[in-house]
Order: sequence, then structure tokens, then C-alpha cells
Amino acid sequence: MIIPLKPLSAALLAACASSAFTPAAQAAGNTDSDTQLQEVVVQGGSAPGVPKELPAVVEAVTRQQMADSINVINTEDALKYLPSIQIRKRFIGDTNGIVASRSSGTLSSARSLVYADNLLLSNLLGNSYSYPPRWGMVTPEEIERVDVIYGPFSALYPGNAMGAVINMTTRMPTKFEAHAKAQVFNQHFQLYGTDESYSGKQFSVALGNRAGALSWWINANHLDSHGQPMTFLTQPLSTKTAAASDKNVSGAHTDLDTSGNPRTILGATSIAHTIQDQAKMKLAYDISPTLTASYTLGLWQGDNTTDAGSYLKDAAGNPVYSGKVNFGGKQYTLKDTDLNPGTSEQQHWLHGLSLVTHSGGTWDWEALASVYDYSRDLSRAPTTALPAAANGGPGSLTDMSGTGWRTLDLRGTWRANAAHEANFGYHFDQYQLDTQVSSTANWSSGPAISRTSAFAGKTETQALYAQDAWRFAKDWKATVGGRWENWQAFDGAVSNAASTLPFAVRNETFFSPKLALSFQPTPVWALRASLAQAYRMPSVAELYQGSISNNAIVKNDPNLKPEQALSGELTAERELGNGVLRISYFQENAKDALYSQTNLSTNITTIQNIDRIRTRGLELAYQGVDVGWRGLDLAGNITYANSIVTQNDANPATVGNRQPRVPDWRATVSATYRQNAQLSYALAGRYSGRQFNTLDNSDSNADTYGGVSKFFVLDLRLRYKLDHQWSAAVGIDNLTNQQYYVAHPYPQRTLSAELKYDF
Repeated sequence: MIIPLKPLSAALLAACASSAFTPAAQAAGNTDSDTQLQEVVVQGGSAPGVPKELPAVVEAVTRQQMADSINVINTEDALKYLPSIQIRKRFIGDTNGIVASRSSGTLSSARSLVYADNLLLSNLLGNSYSYPPRWGMVTPEEIERVDVIYGPFSALYPGNAMGAVINMTTRMPTKFEAHAKAQVFNQHFQLYGTDESYSGKQFSVALGNRAGALSWWINANHLDSHGQPMTFLTQPLSTKTAAASDKNVSGAHTDLDTSGNPRTILGATSIAHTIQDQAKMKLAYDISPTLTASYTLGLWQGDNTTDAGSYLKDAAGNPVYSGKVNFGGKQYTLKDTDLNPGTSEQQHWLHGLSLVTHSGGTWDWEALASVYDYSRDLSRAPTTALPAAANGGPGSLTDMSGTGWRTLDLRGTWRANAAHEANFGYHFDQYQLDTQVSSTANWSSGPAISRTSAFAGKTETQALYAQDAWRFAKDWKATVGGRWENWQAFDGAVSNAASTLPFAVRNETFFSPKLALSFQPTPVWALRASLAQAYRMPSVAELYQGSISNNAIVKNDPNLKPEQALSGELTAERELGNGVLRISYFQENAKDALYSQTNLSTNITTIQNIDRIRTRGLELAYQGVDVGWRGLDLAGNITYANSIVTQNDANPATVGNRQPRVPDWRATVSATYRQNAQLSYALAGRYSGRQFNTLDNSDSNADTYGGVSKFFVLDLRLRYKLDHQWSAAVGIDNLTNQQYYVAHPYPQRTLSAELKYDF
């Protein structure tokens, strides 16, 4: 969070960030009484990649906190105790980790931005679980800190910041470093007919050094993880009497679906085994004492298989995967593709080049360019049933190779005098979607034979922005800014096996004003009011990812309107001597929100604009160091959000309903006790309240597969430093083994252990 504080406050609160030293002792020597309004980022000072004069709440987590307090296996784990942030992480190694924030749920991936050293990792090609941030391009070992900026209140970021901006700052060494880590993990999962242990391992190594003006960092990471079933084959409880020719089976399970109707569970699908490899090289060269050039090269590879298991057994005990079956005297029909395996093979490259000045004088500037390339991205699935499909046979091949994005940013900072700090710049991005779906004679390894469908298109944005932080009076500051954007969509087309339907070019322009006012009435109180307009343009997939039948468009809309948000925030923060307490009221009035829904007049499910959604809420956050006794650090937060559809002409029955995947209550609490310099313990809890999975809010039975549960899970971590170089840690996530769902079943009790070497 960002708080205007005097230097004493900054010292005290920076201490909260690092549990490796004694914060109270560090702060005690600083008694400067200057009350000049200053922006200080709690959790240890501002990160190089995060602008200092931000008119927004910023929360952060540091490398030391990750080591002492959080069971971090995948990079996104670092965020799991921050206020109002939830990550759609269904299992270790899940590549579909969407960010949810105050007014955005885990169905809206394009309502947040994720960067690493200002290189864009958010996949803004689409707005669903299929387009998550590319977390795998960053390993936990290279993270120095993570900063989360709440809301679209800064002109420096595009409208996708409606939810949050996450900026990971990674390490660059000042001397020779060597790091190695090994992790193992395991969960025992029980649900329906599944009773299995799923385990995995991860290894990483990193080297870095600085010699004169040149610094470098290389790292590699290997993950091998087995996940629990993500989906299940379900059918409504049958009322049809089985025929004499139907195969007699046993093993099915019954329960109630999300609407409270009886159903039968016939098998488990999407049982993932993921193998991921990442390698990265970072180079930085100081051209002068105030000018640095940097280059980043990242490679991420994923080889994934998804299995399926039938709960149905014939009289001889053999699994049954397809056909008409007799269960309990009733007939059920399993299609050949109902219990489907699948594979995917991915190779993605990231390039980043920057030139940055850091004089701290009147002028500083930065130029940054990046490219993210799907150099190889293949997904395969059979069209025949198991067990025969295990040996190959006909199927489908989806090829997204050539998809990706590129960005360019030119930024400047002008410090005209002590009262002004102005930021301004130019932004360019282009997103390209290229998806080919083909038939193949051998689904497991064969080449494409003939096209069955294809989707393609591009979007491009150019932006100019400016923002000035003006200290116009003692203890007062106004931040005024605006962002002008020109957006184009072009080369859009949808194809079936025989024909292609092209779409017209679109070209639109938007302006987003920003305004904030900060006031520090006393040395321990800070107040801020922020107001901002933001536009989130439709993604390529929302415009063009669909199908055609007789030249009729299905499930996509090339004429979607941009999503608009008018966001406001009132924040008060209080220094408590050994900690800080913050309360924020937030409101977002969204217009033309982009969602998938059913239009009752046509009975076609499409991605459509919902006319208006209003979200209001309160967020309370606290963190303290040496609370009660030396070595005990506490942090906690609680968020209430009331997110309601207020107008929806395409489906008026949804007016008054809650926005999907935005819970009414969210909270986290954590305690870390540093017994001494070697040993630390951490206990943390995560709570999520009632939420819905559908716009019609018909999922009244939430605590079941397909629903979205309330949940409260506890996590435990113990870390011990064996000596200066070696450390070991053990952890438990979901200590009480709660079964909960966010549509999919989430992990049950998971044990992890790690051994780490740092030189």
C-alpha cells in the first residue's frame, strides 16, 4: 500500500517487509520529525519497476516474506495472502491461474495486468481461463518483490488495470551468486470414485554475477506435477428404463448438481500430468552511471497429458468408457468423447529489451520493447473412445503456433521542482491470434490432415499519457492525469472446413481522465480520494474466436463494445508505531461489461456486453511487526464487495443478480514467528464467502462439483536455516483437508518439503 508518511514511519513500515532482522531496533534510531508529505511503499521501499507517485493503494510481498511465511511452489503462490486477491490455481503447475481482485472474478482474465520487470506477462488475447498470465516465465527464486496496484487510477497503465496491476521485480546480482532448490509435494485426494495420491517435484538452479558495468543472471527450472481430476462426467439422474442389450455396470455415484437436481457421476476427466521447463537469461550493462541497457530472454516449455478414468465397471471388473449402460436399472449413454484423454505441447519465447536512465535528477526516461511468441503450441484429443484411443487413432489437432503479442513503451519523468513530478509516455501493443483446428489420423502424434475450423485476428493499441503529482500545499498533493488510446481490430476471420467469413476493420479512440487528492492531517494519518475512467477493449478471442454455420456467427461478436469503468476509492491509513492499518471504500460502475451469457430472444450463447454492473465494497488491511512480543509479525485483511447487475437488456431476468465469481466476503490472516535467526514458523488462513458461477445465479447448491464454495483453509510453514548457505522448509496447505470447489474441486491437504542452497 502507498502511504504518505514521515521518514520515521517509512523506517518502521519498511521493517515489516523483512523478517530477517529486528524491525524495532532498525526504526528506533530514526527520530526525524519532518512531516513533508512523501509516498512510501509499505513492505520495504518502492520497487524499481513501480512508479513512486501512484494515486492508488499498493500492497507488496518481499523475497524474505516468501521464504519465511509462504509455501511458494509456483510463482503465483506469492500473492495468496494479499488483500482481495485470489488466484484460480487448481493444482500445482496449473497454467490457468487467472487473477481475481476487488471487482473482478476468476472468469475475467483481461481485467488485470501482470508484469515482470515491466515486461508484460498478461495474456490479453482473450478473457477467460484459456488466457491466463504467463506465470511460468518467472521462477520464485528470481523474485525480489511483488507489488500489487489496485484499480485503474494511474494514467501509466491501460484500462485492463480495472482490477489490479501486478509487477514482479526480479533479482540482478551485485556480486557472484549461486542458488539451487529442490522441492517435493504430495496430496491424497478423495472424491466420488477417486481415491488417489498425487505428487510431484521441482528443481531450480540460478547463477549470477556482476563484473564492472556488466551484470548477468541465468536460471533454469523443472517441474513435474500430477494433479487431481479437474472435471467429472455427469448426467442427470436417468428415468429411462435400461434395455436388455445395455451393458450392466456398477460404480457410478450420485449427488445433487448446483441447482439441487439429482445427477449421476460416471467418471473423472482432466487428470493432469504437467512437465514444465523454464530457462532465462538476463543481461544488464551500465553504459554510464545513470544509463543502463538490459536484455531478457525467456523460454518456457510445457508437455501436458490429461487422463480420464471411468467409475463404471462391467461384471468382470473392466472399466467401461462408452456405449449404452445399465446402472440401477436405468439407461445411460456415454459418447466416445465423454471420457477423453488429451495432450498438449508448448514452447513459448519472451524477449525484452530496455534502456533506462536513473539519475534521480530533473529528467529520467525509459524505452522498453518486448515480444511474446507461441513458437509451438499444439493440443491433441481423440475422437474414438478409450481404451482403443490409448493406442492412437483419429482425432483433432489444435495449432496456435504463431500466436503472441509485442509491446513498445517510451516513458519520461520530469521533476520540474520539489512540488511537481510528471510522468508521460507513449505505448504500443499488438496481439495476434492464429488458431487452426484440424483432423488427424493419429491424435497422439500425427500431422494435420484437413481443416475443421480456424480463428484469426489482430488488435492494436497506441496510447499517449501524462500524469502530474503536484504538492500544491503543505501536506496536500493532487495527482492529475489522462490516457488517450487509439484501438484497432483487423484481419479478423472465422472459418469452417469449407469457407471463411472475414470481419470488417474497427478503429476507435478513447480518453480516460484520472484524478486523486491526498492529505496528511497529522504525522500518523494519511487520506486519499481517487477517481478514474478506464476502457478495456475487446480481446481478439472475444471478437473472433467462435464458429460459423451457413455464414451465421456463433459464440463470438466482432462488434462488441469496449468495457468501461468509472472507479472511485476513498482510503485512510493510520500508522500504529509497529504497524499500519488501512481502510478503503471502493466503487466501480462498469458499463458494457464483457461476459458470456445467453440472449433469450435468440437462444444463442455468445460473448455479450452486460449494460451495467455496480460494485461497492470496503477493504480493511493491517500488518504489524513484533506484535505483542519480539519476533511475531501479524498481517490480516478483510474485504466486503457487493457486485450487482443493474441493467442487462439481453437478459433482464439477471438484473439484481450478483456478478459471477465475486464473493461477498474475502479475508486472509497470517502470523509469522521468528524464534531466532535460524527458525521461523508461519500459520495463515484464507477465507472466501458466497459467490455464484453463473449470471442467472441459479447455482443455489454451491458446495458441490460445478459450484463455488465458501471456504476457509489453513496453511502451515516451518523454515530452518541449517547454516549460512543451506536452509530447509516443510509446509502444509489446506491443513484441515477441507473439500471445496471453484467450479472444479480444489486441492485437498497438500504436504511439501524443500531444501535450498544460497551462496
